[in-house]
Amino acid sequence: MKNQEEIKSRSFLFIILFLFLTTLISLKTFKMVNIQDIKISGTKLYSPKDIVNNSSLKFPTRLIFIKTKFLEKELKQNLSLKNASVTRQILPFGLKVDLNTRTPIAFGEMILNEKKIFGFIDKDGTFINKQDADEKNLKNLSIQVFGWKEKFKKILSTIFIAQEDYEFEIVNITFSPNGFLTLEEKDLKTIFLGLNPNLINYQLQLINNLKDELKKKNFTEKIDSIDLTDPNKPKIKVFKP
Repeated sequence: MKNQEEIKSRSFLFIILFLFLTTLISLKTFKMVNIQDIKISGTKLYSPKDIVNNSSLKFPTRLIFIKTKFLEKELKQNLSLKNASVTRQILPFGLKVDLNTRTPIAFGEMILNEKKIFGFIDKDGTFINKQDADEKNLKNLSIQVFGWKEKFKKILSTIFIAQEDYEFEIVNITFSPNGFLTLEEKDLKTIFLGLNPNLINYQLQLINNLKDELKKKNFTEKIDSIDLTDPNKPKIKVFKP
C-alpha cells in the first residue's frame, strides 16, 4: 500500500514537472529575440549585424516565428557560404548560427549588369564575393578565372580536380560571353577548348598527355597555342622565327 502511494506521488510530481517545463518552453519560444541574442560559430568573419544585413530578419521578433530553413538559404546565397545552420535555442535563449565558409583556390572575375566584379573561386567552382573571403585563405593563389557564370561551376570544378591528379599547371581560365573556354597552361601556353562541356574530361587528359610528351622532346618553348576544340584532331601552332 505504501509503495503504491509512493508511486502515485512520484507520478504526480513527474506530471507537474513535465507541465512546468512544457509551459516554460512554450513561453520561451514566444519570447522576443533581438540582435544581441544571435550567437555565431564556425567563423569569426561575420558579426550578428552581418547576419541581419544579409537576411530578411527584422528585430525584435518572436523566436518561434523565425523561419530557420529560409534564413539558412539566404545566408548561403548572400555570404557565399558552403553551408549555414540556424537553430532556435531555449537554453541559452537565442538564435544559434553556425557558418561554414568557402576556401578560395583561384581569383575570379564575373560580369554583372555590364560591370566587372572581382572575387574568388572555390574548388566547387562557386564564386566568392571579395568581402566574404577570409584573408588567411588568400595566400598562394595562382589561378585566375575570367568570365565566371553560375552555369560554369561544374566545368570549373572538373578542371580544379583534374589539376590535382595531373601534371599540368593552369594559370588562366577564360570564358567568353558565349561560353567559349580557353585555358592558359604554364608551359603549353594558350589552349582552346571550345563550347562543348561534355568533352572536358577527354580534353584535360589530352593536355596532360601532350605536356608529358612535348616536355620529353623539349618542344614546349616553341608552342604558341594548342587547339583542342576537336580533341580527336589536336592542332599545335608554333612560333615562327
